[in-house]
Amino acid sequence: MSLIPAVNVENNHAEKVRTMSSPAVEEPRQPVVSCPASSFTPATRIMPPVNPPSNNTAPQKPPSDHTEENDNDYDSDDATTLGSLEFSLLYEQENHALHCCIIKAKGLKPMDSNGLADPYVKLHLLPGASKSNKLRTKTLKNTLNPVWNETLIYHGITDEEMQRKTLRLSVSDEDKFGHNEFIGETRVALKKLKFDQKKSFNVCLERVIPVNVYTVTREERGRILISLMFNSQQSRLIVGVIRCAHLAAMDSNGYSDPFVKICLRPDMGKKAKNKTQIKKKTLNPEFNEEFSYEIKHGELAKKTLDVSVWDYDMGKSNDFIGGCQLGIQAKGECLKHWYECLKNKDKKIERWHVLLNDNTVQFED
Repeated sequence: MSLIPAVNVENNHAEKVRTMSSPAVEEPRQPVVSCPASSFTPATRIMPPVNPPSNNTAPQKPPSDHTEENDNDYDSDDATTLGSLEFSLLYEQENHALHCCIIKAKGLKPMDSNGLADPYVKLHLLPGASKSNKLRTKTLKNTLNPVWNETLIYHGITDEEMQRKTLRLSVSDEDKFGHNEFIGETRVALKKLKFDQKKSFNVCLERVIPVNVYTVTREERGRILISLMFNSQQSRLIVGVIRCAHLAAMDSNGYSDPFVKICLRPDMGKKAKNKTQIKKKTLNPEFNEEFSYEIKHGELAKKTLDVSVWDYDMGKSNDFIGGCQLGIQAKGECLKHWYECLKNKDKKIERWHVLLNDNTVQFED
């Protein structure tokens, strides 16, 4: 499949050379994106590169960019131009937040009988198999050139996930009387983003036939922000349940009534179990509650902290949303968090953790 860049890099470079002696009077304009049929257009920066290519390397620039985008390659739609999508991404490392600003689309494919569409954009982190991974913009009626200027935020994204996750952005036409119709999509490997630096994109949409179905027993069901601190004076482990984000919806109204349970085991008896208050109709609850366990520092290495999130249902069993386990036997972020707590006495350490619907681990209701 041939790759046709959306922006004529060589011509742009020649223009830069002709204007180097003149002072800049305004910010560079958004490059025009042309989306011919049967083509894939890689993500294009709005801002020019910091180090412009020299004359003898300019023709080689597009192949280099395409090499970076090989993991985002897809078969093109042979019949139609689907339009272009303009957006920007910013990962705030300190807050572990991925800001996705959906700006606008141009020249979308008409989907309705009136020659227009009712478009919206949906975001999905891959790999992932849960609705809690999906965010979406509002729907704009009767337009092929929608302007959203809407920022959607993924909370609790770790540095490690930024190296292996891909963001899928898909544009669809909303249909009240039938199924919403897919228009086109693009994908961005998050490892291409520099932390704390906004990157802008203006790309052609592609019609992609799904080829990967993620059949997993460990399904992501949201995120939870936990703090740990061992108080050496009181000989206590203090666990803070701060907030959750992007929880899976368990109720028919599209929300949940979440609460969090924590349990330090083994051999802690009834004193080991605690739970937060219930937050009504929300997928992003804030708890800000702390619980403490009287325990010797040397005993912590033998313990495991179970953290589970539940949807409260009056008069029947509560629904399990997801959980995680912190301890020496854990892995990844959960192990790192526990180890940092053991190593740094009297220091409160906060970390986001992925909530999993893990069939291999049993959390008590």
